[in-house]
This record gives sequence, C-alpha cells and structure tokens, in this order.
Amino acid sequence: MLRTVAELGFEQTTPIQTGAIPPALLGSDVIGQAHTGSGKTAAFGIPMVERLDPASDILQALVLCPTRELAVQVHDDLARLSAGRLRALAIYGGDSMSRQLDGMRQHPHIVVATPGRLRDHLQRRSISLGGIRIAVLDEADRMLDMGFAPDVEAILRECPKQRQTLLFSATMPDWVRRIAGRHMHEPVTIEVSTRPEIPGEVRQLYIRSSWADKVDTLCRILDQPDVTMALIFVETKRTADLLQVQIERRGYTIGVLHGDLTQKERDDAMRRFVTTHVRSLIATNVAARGLDIDDISHVINYDVPGTPDDYLHRVGRTGRAGRSGVAITLITPAEILKLRDVERHARTHIEEATLDVDFPLQPISNSA
Repeated sequence: MLRTVAELGFEQTTPIQTGAIPPALLGSDVIGQAHTGSGKTAAFGIPMVERLDPASDILQALVLCPTRELAVQVHDDLARLSAGRLRALAIYGGDSMSRQLDGMRQHPHIVVATPGRLRDHLQRRSISLGGIRIAVLDEADRMLDMGFAPDVEAILRECPKQRQTLLFSATMPDWVRRIAGRHMHEPVTIEVSTRPEIPGEVRQLYIRSSWADKVDTLCRILDQPDVTMALIFVETKRTADLLQVQIERRGYTIGVLHGDLTQKERDDAMRRFVTTHVRSLIATNVAARGLDIDDISHVINYDVPGTPDDYLHRVGRTGRAGRSGVAITLITPAEILKLRDVERHARTHIEEATLDVDFPLQPISNSA
C-alpha cells in the first residue's frame, strides 16, 4: 500500500485521512464529517484495501454512493488503490443490468453501488451481502436529500451485524445521526472543516445581466480566449436542456449533464468534455457530484446557487491541483441581495466584473 500511494503521487494525508485511517485500520466504526473533495475515498479506501482478503471469492466490502458519477469515481479510485489485488464492481441505475450480472459472476471483493440499483439486485437475488465485512456510506446527507434513506436502511439490515461501518457526510442531519445510532457500534467521530475552502488561485467575479440578455452574456464569456474548459451550473434539469438548445442555436457546441440522461448519454458527455472535444458543459448540482477534473478553467453560475454551500462546492471545481481558475456568477439586478447573502455565509468576497476590455475575464497568473 505504501508503494501504491507513492506511485499515485500521494505526499501527505488530508485532515480527514489523518483522522480516519488509523481507527479504520484497527477495525473501528468511523463517522467522518468532511466536505466533498477532502480526500474521503482514500480515507476509507486505504484501510479497506489493507483489511480485505484478495484470496477470497466472497463479496467483502460495500460502498453506497448517492449518484452514478460518484459511484464510478469511487470505483476507479479503489481500483487504483488496490493496484489489481482486489476486484471492484460498480453498480448503478441506467447501466446495463446484464453487464452488472456478468460482473457479479467474476466474484468481486468490493461493490460500489447506488442504493436504488443495489435494491434491484437484492430483490433479484443476484447479490448477497452475507459476507460483507466493511460497509461504507459516502455522502450520507446527499443520500437523504435524494430520497434514498429507506433503501439505505434496508441494505444495511441485509449486511451482517458484526461488520465495520464507515460513514462520511458533509453535514449531520437527524437521519444520519439515527443511522449511526442504529447501525454503528461505538463509532470514532472525526470532524474536519465542513465548509469547502476556495483555493487562493480562484478569482471570484459576478456580472450583472437582465434575464433577456443572460444567454448572450454567457456566450460572450465563452468567447473569451482564456475560457478553455468551462463548467456551467444551473439549478434544474429543464434549465439545462433549454440552455443547451439556446446556446447551440447560436452556433456553439456544448454538452449537458443531468439526472434524466441515460448512462450512455452521460458517459458520452463526460468523455467529450474531458477530451476537450467540447469546451463547455452545462450541469446540475447533483449531476456534477463525483466529477474530478483538474483542468476546468472557469466555473460559471448561470443561476445563482441556492445555498452558500452549493456556491462553495461549485467554485471548488476550478483552481484544482495548484492551477488557477475563475468563478463567474451571472445575476439579475433583483438577485444582488441573494449574492450578498452567499458572500456573507460563505465568508468570501465576489468582485463585480464587466465584459469590456478594461476587465478581461481571465485566471490569475500562476506566477503571481
């Protein structure tokens, strides 16, 4: 494991990893309160890989994730951490059931699943959780938000009582606390800052625009030469689809990512974005969970985020891995108070910008 993490470029642990890995290695239940992007996957993945038996053909570990994208990301991270010593399988809705059934016949050691699709497999009796030694709930609060609470409870009841349970959540609503009380044994609680930090290399801007001019304003931003890879956030799936149509009518090529797409459509959108065949991608908050792309130059809030935490999560998609970035929020005149509320609660400053030549929209130089 030490050799593997060195090869993967790990140099030091994050706060959640520092706190969670030692008790998890000892087999203790762990509650980790930490935000997205804090290194939670390695916090549970490293102890998991160390404690599982690669010689066994029994399914030994289960990771529950709220979204397909996060499930795929966690699966890929665990595969890298295990360096081929363990077999992992991702199970999620929208993917071929036959592929997943074929994967189960390969006797995976780890299954990473969304709750709904895992319940389908349990009802089909195509999967057994009787050998689970480690169960992980990743982003438990988001599973509550998405209505998965009953499925999660039912799945945990299918797992052996004598197991290790690791729970990670950015916030601790009552249901998450009840889960800990009902399904965990004397858990060790690790709390790190639950509010994502905005990297110092990210320049935060807002631009005033009327509703009628909003699409044109967005297109003018996309025309900026420094906008090499833009992630555009909207609040609803309907807005995402309408915005894609309006932008494409103006001659731009743009992708879209939201929960109503088929898995093939989502995979195609991500592949085209990551390979830079498409420079811009429209996404909803939920669909963007699990995206792990270092090269996003600009995050654009087409809609003002609903909460300060949503703003911080969105802005955290740029300025990653030491790179610089720009976060731009489009607001109508009536939304300035909403933006000030985000500033106050997120404890950050967002400066006003215009699209004239005196205020170019470009990232802060890395050499600054």
